[in-house]
Amino acid sequence: MASRIVIVGAGPAGITVAETLREHDRNVEITMLSSEPFPPYAPPAMADHFLTGREDTLFWKGRDICERLNVDYRSNVRVKSLAPQAHELSVADGSALKYDRLVIATGSGLYAPVGGHDVQGVYNFKSLSAAEQLVDGVRAGRIRSAAIVGAGFIGVELALLLQDLGVAVTMVEMEDRLMWRMLEPETADIVLENVRTRGVEVRLNTRAEAFVGDREATGVKLEAGEELHADAYIAATGVKPNIEWLEGSGVETSWGVIVDDLLRTNIPDIYAAGDVAETKDRMTGERFVHAIFPNAVAQARVVANGLLGFDVPYEGAESMNSLKHLGVEVMAVGSQSGQEELRSRQNGTLRKVFLSDGRIVGFRLVGDIRGAGVLRSLMLRGVDVRPFRDRLLDARPGAAWFGSAVPLHAG
Repeated sequence: MASRIVIVGAGPAGITVAETLREHDRNVEITMLSSEPFPPYAPPAMADHFLTGREDTLFWKGRDICERLNVDYRSNVRVKSLAPQAHELSVADGSALKYDRLVIATGSGLYAPVGGHDVQGVYNFKSLSAAEQLVDGVRAGRIRSAAIVGAGFIGVELALLLQDLGVAVTMVEMEDRLMWRMLEPETADIVLENVRTRGVEVRLNTRAEAFVGDREATGVKLEAGEELHADAYIAATGVKPNIEWLEGSGVETSWGVIVDDLLRTNIPDIYAAGDVAETKDRMTGERFVHAIFPNAVAQARVVANGLLGFDVPYEGAESMNSLKHLGVEVMAVGSQSGQEELRSRQNGTLRKVFLSDGRIVGFRLVGDIRGAGVLRSLMLRGVDVRPFRDRLLDARPGAAWFGSAVPLHAG
């Protein structure tokens, strides 16, 4: 094995690579670089952390994980560029760092195709550093109202967090429903009703043209000419892989870093994992960036195996997400449509399973997510569910299809 492995990024992908390596090799030299001043943390746990003050889920591996793993952890380090032929990274402070093998795990950052998103006073919730700035302003009493542009999963979670912290929130979304990339209209309507019940003002079919203000944001100008005003303005329009530092390096990129089935880039000795990696979708086979925690962890293990000399192909990423702070459980997995739709809505719950050619291609569960693991397994294995299709909507624990009635092999 190479004598020095450098991991750029300390999110779930980066730390999982290091942890997996250490399970098999106690001697290889591992250096991990992070642009933030914190130990490795789990971004999905930030909202819970700010609501409850708990750190066990945020620093889910422990604040001392790098010490325990004997990893040379360097925080507040920003990589400027990569020179693959020299096996060298250039750092913002002017120094250089050599590597034998490199793992790109730099995650994703704010993607805001809205004018003025980079002026002072426009916040985002993509990193712990950025989130702390926003929440500190709330707790200090400087932020009592907020305007959020974008109503995807991040935007909705943030709106609910701020509302719980006592902030008056207005959300602007250019599409006709919340979380339109993941939710079909009926599920989105349930989420919208619950968000509004929580006190968040939601304005759909409303396009934000720009954040306005010279030195500091003073409003959000809407396409129709109206201007919204608040104490804080938040861009939640999406995320983009952090790949700017790779420009000119020769590493092949598109939206993210392009990798093969072993998560190797086009340059020897360089791998990529997590929100930065452009991998294949398990259901469609199309290349995509699936920026969710489980995918990052699974990809990191594949990368670590490759570094250890074991070529274990990556099975592919999937589209999956869940809302944790809505007050009603919502899970969205796979496609939001299919050739056939199985639907059940009763007692405040909604269950939808989408089929194509007798196989599950996606499902949406609201209010009762029992059976989600079984549905996902059937979907990923491509099982022909037609023999028991009429039982797929039954969420009762004793339902026959949960047990031995479900075939253990793809049909």
